[in-house]
Amino acid sequence: MQRVLIPFDGSDSALRAVRYAASLAKDIPSMQPELLYVLDPVLHRTHPDLSNDEIERLYAHESARILQPAKDVLEQAGHPHESHCRRGSPASEIAEYVREAGCNAIIMGTRGLSPVASLMIGSVALKVIHLTDAPVTLIK
Repeated sequence: MQRVLIPFDGSDSALRAVRYAASLAKDIPSMQPELLYVLDPVLHRTHPDLSNDEIERLYAHESARILQPAKDVLEQAGHPHESHCRRGSPASEIAEYVREAGCNAIIMGTRGLSPVASLMIGSVALKVIHLTDAPVTLIK
């Protein structure tokens, strides 16, 4: 089985990456798409009055809301998939998930920053490329 990770943040380029992966999966029956949404654990800092259970429910709700369009694309294309949510730095969490899950490749969107802006502020995609040995396909 070809496990392909599709990090998804709800952006247009991430949705294009899901559509691209769905089109590839038509030709690669052994491909198993896996969606990953990485949440910034900001709720603990901005809402210290919330209980851990309340925060977990908020995280679950936010994750489901963000991942739904990606799930819809894969389901409409008839591709079984898995979806996951993690908390932390997106690039680090993506690279760690790839190692833990044994993903063969990554297909991810990029915001299409200019080369100068990308060098100045960096991007999640560039960091993922440096943090993982898996092949990375970037979709603009």
